[in-house]
Order: sequence, then structure tokens, then C-alpha cells
Amino acid sequence: MGAAELEPTRPLPPAGGLAAGEHTQTWWSRRFLELLESFGVGSRLERGRNYARGGQVTELEVEPGIVLAKVQGTRYTPYRVRIRAKLLSEHQWRRAERAMAARALPLAQLLAGRMPPDVEDVLAGCKLSLFPASYTDLKASCDCLDAENPCKHIAAAYYLLAERFDADPFLIFTWRGRTQEELLDGLRARRARSKTKGSSTSPRTAAAGAEGTRSFWESGPELADLRISPLAGEAPDALLRRLGPTPVEADGRNLADALAVMYVHLAEAAERRALSG
Repeated sequence: MGAAELEPTRPLPPAGGLAAGEHTQTWWSRRFLELLESFGVGSRLERGRNYARGGQVTELEVEPGIVLAKVQGTRYTPYRVRIRAKLLSEHQWRRAERAMAARALPLAQLLAGRMPPDVEDVLAGCKLSLFPASYTDLKASCDCLDAENPCKHIAAAYYLLAERFDADPFLIFTWRGRTQEELLDGLRARRARSKTKGSSTSPRTAAAGAEGTRSFWESGPELADLRISPLAGEAPDALLRRLGPTPVEADGRNLADALAVMYVHLAEAAERRALSG
């Protein structure tokens, strides 16, 4: 009988533990747990689920390349868990930033503090991955006596890490070697350089642009017979309704719903102004 089997089976109650929820909420945290299961450690992950939900993880910090956690087990002193991930090299990060900056929507979502739904595809396009690609890219250790890896303390840390990713997806990038500030600074710099390159025009093009600007508000002969009614339509927000809900929330409301109210008010104000003149 091993030393681990002689320990009491019931862990000590934690002081100020960080209890995990019942389910992960986002695709990226679910993806992380699915990857762990695909690495062949799914059955052992179950050992730490109750630990995580019971708040046995008392500390968890994510730093570039490593997750540090303390898990209250059967001994008085919490067990120390370390989960190392393979860092992306500086060259790999430059490739990743170049790929993300080249896609307008993922870039805008990242700069707005959101995780793009297609970020894995973007990184796969430059032969990189958001999460460690194999279990050999993970090096987890615990100072308990259990020879299995992951032990229940490591497994509990995995579950709580997935929940941290739920709340802050940029911790995934931190774990792979780029903090949120470093990543966004790099993307902003690339966007600024792209705008600078795109703004260089010849004198002839600049002159044509200036002429187009002066005549922008003038209608051509093709519009001579066009008549526009000053009356607001019955459904000023018809276009928004056709487009449907957006993926953006504002003050607890869908952005499309908030804009619909503004469209109605603007249409009514424009009608009043047109009729009063």
C-alpha cells in the first residue's frame, strides 16, 4: 500500500477557496477542457471536479508560461501546483500578430477586449495554436504523494483555470507568453503602420480626392427629378429589424434594440425640423 493511500480521503475545509461553477460558459474554456480530455486524461480530470467546485483551490495565478496554484487537500498546508505551457517564441508571436492584424473583424474584436470566434482558424493559418497542441506541451506538477498525473489537485487547478479563461480570455494569451497589454500594443502598432502605408497617395490622386470632397454634397443631373418626402416612415428601424440582433450588448441590452429607439427619435426629430422650415 502506497503512502498516498494512507492519507485521509476527505480534504480539509479551505479558507477563502475559489469555488468553480457547474459549467464553463464560453467556447474557449470548453475548448480547453475538451483538449485535455483528448490528451487522454479525461477520466483523471473527474478526480478534481469536486475539489474545484468545493473551493479547495485557494490561489491561482496565471503568468507567462506557467500557472501557479495552491490546493487545500488532506494535509494542513495546501499543495502547490504548477502547470507549465509551451511558450510561443518571439518569431511565432510576430507571425500570430501579423495574422490577427490582417483580419479586420478579429482585430476589431481583440482591440475591444473580446475573443474572436474564429481566432483558432486565424492562428491555424500561420501554423500556430491558441492552446497547447499536445499533452507534451504541458508540464504539470504537484508536491503531493500521488504518482498519477494529473492528480486531483492538478485536475482541480485545470477546472478553475478554465473558469478563469471564461472571465478573461486574454489569460490564454498570457499563458502562451503575451500579456493583454503586450498583445494589444503590438496589434495597434501593426494597424498604425498599415494605415500609414495605405495613406500614401500621389499628387494626382490627392487632387482628385480633394475635388471629390468638394462636390460630395452636390447632386448631379441624374438626381434632378428625385423628390424626397420629409415625413418619417412607419418603421424607421426596419433595416435593424431585418439584420436581427447583434453580438454586442450595451447596458444589458442588445445594441440593435438600443439603436432602434434612437432611429425612431432621429426620424421624428428630422420630420419636425423639415416641416417647421
